[in-house]
Amino acid sequence: MGIITFTDEHTSPIPVSRIFKASIIDSHNLIPKLLPQAIKSIDIVQGNGGAGSIKQINFEGGSHLKHQIDELNEETYSYKYTLIEGEAIKDKIEKISYEVKFESSPDGGAISKMTTTCYTKGDFELTEEEIKAGKEKVMGMYKVVEAYLLQNPDAYV
Repeated sequence: MGIITFTDEHTSPIPVSRIFKASIIDSHNLIPKLLPQAIKSIDIVQGNGGAGSIKQINFEGGSHLKHQIDELNEETYSYKYTLIEGEAIKDKIEKISYEVKFESSPDGGAISKMTTTCYTKGDFELTEEEIKAGKEKVMGMYKVVEAYLLQNPDAYV
């Protein structure tokens, strides 16, 4: 098994509490509304949405992903989850774990820091292109949420 870890950091003009509520707490409701061409629905298939819960993301076209929420802390604005099933992992990846932490920036916005750890099976190695594509999908979703919050200043206050 191989372990690959990479980090990303993104700054946003949106205050921490708003971006956390929209992109993490209420993502199962908001993301399908903002990205209907890609995401059909996000369902909580086990639990109440907190630690131990399992969410299923259903994509247009019929594929899906499942991730387990490992930690959800609204006081520290941190979120840990693990991708446990779906097209992205297939038979070459055991799991992918994510740790997301939001912090206030000096200008009143937010800094999000994400650490991704990929556990591969056998001698499989991710390419730079695959890593970059994964990062771009996550960043694209954050940008859509950020744009929505900028256009709707009363949402998630």
